[in-house]
Amino acid sequence: MSVGTRTIPGVRVALVVTADGGGVLCPLAEDGSAVGPVLRVPDAVAAVRERERADRPRWVWASTAETYPKLLAAGVRVDRCHDVELTEALLCGHAGRWGEPRGLGAALARLRGWPVPPDPPARTKELQPTLFETGEAALPGGVDPLEALVEVHAEQQRRIGGVALPGRFRLLVAAESAGALIAVEMGATGLPWRADVHDALLVEMLGSRSAAGAPPRRLGELAERISQAFGDHRMHPDSPAEVLRAFAKAGFKLSSTRSWVLREVDHPAVPLLLEYKELYRIHVAHGWSWLASWVHSGRFRPEYVAGGVVSGRWATRGGGALQIPRKVRGAVIADAGWKLVVADASQLEPRVLAAMAADHRLAAAAGDGDLYAALAADAFDGDRARAKLGMLGALYGQTSGGIGPLLATLRQRFPAAMNYVEHAAQLGESGALVRSHLGRTCPPASVSVSLEGSEPAFETAATDDRKALSAARARGRFTRNFVVQATAAEWALAMLASLRATLRELGEAELVFFQHDEVIVHCVEGNAERVVTAVHDAAVTATRLLFGDTPVRFPLAATIVDCYADAK
Repeated sequence: MSVGTRTIPGVRVALVVTADGGGVLCPLAEDGSAVGPVLRVPDAVAAVRERERADRPRWVWASTAETYPKLLAAGVRVDRCHDVELTEALLCGHAGRWGEPRGLGAALARLRGWPVPPDPPARTKELQPTLFETGEAALPGGVDPLEALVEVHAEQQRRIGGVALPGRFRLLVAAESAGALIAVEMGATGLPWRADVHDALLVEMLGSRSAAGAPPRRLGELAERISQAFGDHRMHPDSPAEVLRAFAKAGFKLSSTRSWVLREVDHPAVPLLLEYKELYRIHVAHGWSWLASWVHSGRFRPEYVAGGVVSGRWATRGGGALQIPRKVRGAVIADAGWKLVVADASQLEPRVLAAMAADHRLAAAAGDGDLYAALAADAFDGDRARAKLGMLGALYGQTSGGIGPLLATLRQRFPAAMNYVEHAAQLGESGALVRSHLGRTCPPASVSVSLEGSEPAFETAATDDRKALSAARARGRFTRNFVVQATAAEWALAMLASLRATLRELGEAELVFFQHDEVIVHCVEGNAERVVTAVHDAAVTATRLLFGDTPVRFPLAATIVDCYADAK
């Protein structure tokens, strides 16, 4: 049965893929109402391919992470989607119900007043089914998946229209859903990775690979020298407890074995321990076992999790894709006849603050050059280090270590920007909800969570006033940075979505890596300069979408290289 534009006129199309690979489709208006017949097709892939070729609708489905991988594996890329699961998370957070189950079944249960089922366990690569995973198991018996999808999506559209700034929130939903598409595509494409080069780098850093269970030669040598530095006190340098005991025996009582703590200690074991820690981390996180597990057919293919961090930044399930050490980036090499375009946003968070706060003086400093140098010239007698320290203190709520006078200078010179983050901190301390520029909402005061991720922990009330005050101040520091970091994540998603659209038209260019404010495009050599232009244009588009006619500039430094390690 045809699913072309004459059959389905809607600007959106709801899609449920059945376990046998068939599909059920329903055209929708922008408000989510059905505007055409329900179509049942024996081959969902063919139906999506035909409709995508005809007019590229916005596909409405329960979860991009569940539906899109199989379409992509069959060679079908879609232009746009509305991810019900991610949208539900955003809407629940906006309503102050952060962390509630967000799947289709949970959303339908809330809508109909039923008991809300928990979300299923996180998907893993090892547990992916051979056929489409439809999410029907989360729906009560007798509930039609397409009817549930259409009903929940329409209610989401109604809720989006009811927020204080619906235009911004719609952009947030579109960017989050686009990010989900990109995450699946990048995982399928993979980052070019030379296993032979990686192996050579490991041998150079760690020495020859030892027998199973034994540490590499260099780590073994360092462990021996560390023991000798402690008077031949035999120990395991990777054990913090043993290291602390060894220092205590040597007359140094340390609070931890963190690198910055060790650097304050005058002991011959310190430089050896610092080197050991760095090499041990590479051995464990990106050593030979990692190489065997994650790099196949010349590609590193992690599973990216869009919106996996409370600020909107991405996470990964395994592989450590967002923490590739500089010392192994030499293995990331473009294919023959291709190039890597590596681009990163310069000083993104201070520029975001200038745009959000409409601080024209800070915006002037955020020109195309070095923002911290401009701040130094404006307010810190040319001292760039003090300017950077003061701005980071403002963004992260640091007040110790002589930061106070620097913050006072910033308040005097850039009152709009400083008032913006300090107001966010005050709201956070009072327990109020704090939102990003587009409307992503921070977790409530009862949730303790890092902006960099990790599972949230729900806390009980403080047992005394001192604990309550400490918790309130900690939340203020969290919300102060949340408004900036979450908005920076939104800008990056908008930039990425714009770049994806251009690359699709350009051809022979593919997004292969994204990390906070850095993106890598793998492209045929003849397209490299055009990709650089596309990157710069995407930054301009993202800035206009989020902030309109702002004087703030968001420069993206793009470098054309053969190897990731060569990017500056």
